[in-house]
Amino acid sequence: MMESVRAVFRSPGLRNRLLFTLGMLAVFRLGAVIPVPGIDTRVIQELIDRGGLFGLFDVISGGAFRTMSIFAMSVTPYINASIIVQLLTVVIPRWEELSKEGEQGRRKLQEYVRYGTVILGLIQALGMALTIRRAGAMLHPDSWTDLFIIIVTLTAGTAFLMWLGELITEKGIGNGISLLIFAGILSRVPRTVKGTVELYRVGQVDLFQILLVAVLGVLIVAFTVLVTEGVRRIPVQYARRTVGRRTLGGHSTHLPIRVNQAGVIPVIFSQSLLVFPPTVASYFDQTHPVVRWIMDNFNFRHPWYLIAFALLTIGFTYFYTTITFNPVEVADNIRKAGGIVAGLRPGKPTADYLAKVSNRLTFVGALFLAGITVLPYALVAVTQNPNAGIGGTALLIVVGVAIETMRQVEAHLVLRQYQGFMR
Repeated sequence: MMESVRAVFRSPGLRNRLLFTLGMLAVFRLGAVIPVPGIDTRVIQELIDRGGLFGLFDVISGGAFRTMSIFAMSVTPYINASIIVQLLTVVIPRWEELSKEGEQGRRKLQEYVRYGTVILGLIQALGMALTIRRAGAMLHPDSWTDLFIIIVTLTAGTAFLMWLGELITEKGIGNGISLLIFAGILSRVPRTVKGTVELYRVGQVDLFQILLVAVLGVLIVAFTVLVTEGVRRIPVQYARRTVGRRTLGGHSTHLPIRVNQAGVIPVIFSQSLLVFPPTVASYFDQTHPVVRWIMDNFNFRHPWYLIAFALLTIGFTYFYTTITFNPVEVADNIRKAGGIVAGLRPGKPTADYLAKVSNRLTFVGALFLAGITVLPYALVAVTQNPNAGIGGTALLIVVGVAIETMRQVEAHLVLRQYQGFMR
C-alpha cells in the first residue's frame, strides 16, 4: 500500500493532477467560510437548530447553510439541471441524437446543463432570500438592494462551484462535482464529533451508545460498499465470423447489470419533491392552518415524512432504471454484434430475460436506497444521539466518490506500469 502511495508521487503527471485537485478543494473550503453580506448568521443557526425547513436546507447544503456562506446552495442547482437534461434526452429527439454523437454532442448537452444551472440557481436563490427575509434573518429586511445582492451572491457561488468542478474533472483526479460534494460532507465530521463529545461530557449519551454508533456506522458503510459494487453478470457468447481473410468473434464475455443502477438520483428526486411543498408554503401566512400543517408534517423528524421518503425513493428507483436501462435495445445490440445469451434465443426471449433480471435487481436496489435514507433517523432515535445520523444520500456519495476516485488513480498507476492500490 505504501509503495503504491509513493508511486503516485513518483509519477509527475499523476502527482500534478492530485496536487491540483487538492488545491481546488482548498479553494472550495475557503469560499465555504465567506458569508453572504446582509444576513445575521446567528438567526440562521437558531432557525436551523429548531429543525423544519431551515434544518432541511442545511442537510441538503452539507452544512454550508448554517454559516450562510457564498456556497450555501452548494451544487444542488447543477445536480437538478443535470437530472432534468438527462430525462429530457429521452423525450426530445434532437437531444437524444446529441447524446449519441460522441464528445461533440456531450459538450452541447453540457452547455444546456450550464444554462439550466444558472436558471435554477436564480430561482432557488430567490426562494431562499425571501424565506430568510420572512424569518427575520436579514439585517435590513426593507432593503431591496440587499435582497438583490443576496440573490446574485448565492447564484454566483453556485456558478463558481460548477466551473470549479468542471476544472477538477478536466485537470485533476476524479469527477469534480462529486468531489466538491464529497468535501462538503466530510467537512461536517469534525463538528459532529465535537457535538458527540459535548453530549458525552454533559451525560446525555454514554460510552456504550457511542460505541454502538461507531459499530453500526462501520457495518452500514460495509453494506453500502457491498451493494454499490454488486453486479449480476449475464454470460454472452459471440459467434465466430469470417470477414475476408480475418476471423472475428468466437469468444465469451459477460453483460454486467448493477444491483443499484440508479445511484443516488432516486434519493435526490424524492428529497427535492418533498422539499417543494414547505418551500412554497413558506411564502404564505405562517398562521394559516394549511400552511401550518404542511410545515409540521413535511419535516424529516416526522414519521409520515420518512414513510413518504422511502416510498418515493422506491418508485423513483424503478422509474429511473426503466429510463436508463432498455432491455429491448440491449438485446438488439447483442444480436447485431452476433452474440447470444447462453440458453436463450436472440430477440424477444433475450429482452424478456434481461427485463426480469433487471426488475429483480432493481427491487433489491430500491429497498436498499429506501433503507439507507430512513436508517440514519432510526439510528438517532435508538441511540438518543442527534449527531449519530449519517444522511443516506451523503453516505452513498461518500462511498461512491471514494471508490470511483480510487479506480481512476489505479488506472493512472497501471498505465504507467506501477502496481495499483487494488490487488
